[in-house]
Amino acid sequence: MRTEGTLTRLDRVFARLDREPQRPAHIDVPRMSRHRFVLFSATLAFYLSIVWAVVTTSWLVRLDWQIMFFRPYQQWPEIHAFLDYYVVLGQRGPTAVMVAAWLGWRSWRQHTLRPLLTLATSLLLLNVTVGAAKIGMGRLGPHYATVIGSNEMGLGGDIFPSGHTANAVVTWGILAYLASTPTARRWLSALSAVIALGVGLTTVYLGTHWLSDVLLGWAAGLLILLALPWFEPLIARAEIALFDLRDRWRARRGRRAPVPAPVAPVGAPAVFTPHPSARPSASEESPAARETVGAGRTSRTAVHLAPGRHTARPERTPVTPAVGRRQPHSDRLARGTASAARPLTGG
Repeated sequence: MRTEGTLTRLDRVFARLDREPQRPAHIDVPRMSRHRFVLFSATLAFYLSIVWAVVTTSWLVRLDWQIMFFRPYQQWPEIHAFLDYYVVLGQRGPTAVMVAAWLGWRSWRQHTLRPLLTLATSLLLLNVTVGAAKIGMGRLGPHYATVIGSNEMGLGGDIFPSGHTANAVVTWGILAYLASTPTARRWLSALSAVIALGVGLTTVYLGTHWLSDVLLGWAAGLLILLALPWFEPLIARAEIALFDLRDRWRARRGRRAPVPAPVAPVGAPAVFTPHPSARPSASEESPAARETVGAGRTSRTAVHLAPGRHTARPERTPVTPAVGRRQPHSDRLARGTASAARPLTGG
């Protein structure tokens, strides 16, 4: 039998989870402070300046073309295989699944839906803002460029800003945003910055994005992270609504009584009636057979049989009053006289 002193590591982990208090009060929810608002304004200005530099075909577009002609994937081919896998850290599907699994465990451990709801809000903002910018500007990528030196805007493309870069900033940056302590927030912020920087430069190395696409992707992802405190009241109301919905569903489920199994209807009892051919005629019936039973004997009730096919009983012989009664013996005396008349013999 396992005692407390011989618990395995997994048992200790689950024992700790069982003792975890509900909705810890020490979790700090970021607010839109003055410092954060200044960062948001500066990032927005940087975002607009990148868009203006590309639209006006400035020096940034010329730098894009120079890097494209440099072809980094041909200059350092030995790291090409590694970067093909590293760029997956910026794909929305795999990264969202990994981060959602971690935040789902945190939601269960802390008994709150805030981590998952924050991730869902950030991904929704990412799809709306970045998707709208991609479709609105319609820039073509380096592999599909048509005119050397042009900005390739409005030609039906969808690479400006870089979706891989913006997704890497938001998906990994949300871990730092939801950190419980300032130390964890600093370390996770540095880690997410390194991952996002590496993913953006990897897309430039592979030739799938212009450098300006990556710059705008970094700004787009950072804007979403900086704007999340404005959505915290909405996230809190959504969490309360979901918990209320769960409580009402549990209460409705608890009040639901079990439904009894349907019972098959029972048919009316059938009264057995002999077939007319089996009845004796009026001339064959004797007066003794039609004689009523005396008051000393109780009459029999009608026979009730289940519905079905029954065979008529054979005709009975007429019953006389003497039939069925015990005949008196001539050598038997009345009870009580024999013992008085018979002499006692022997001893």
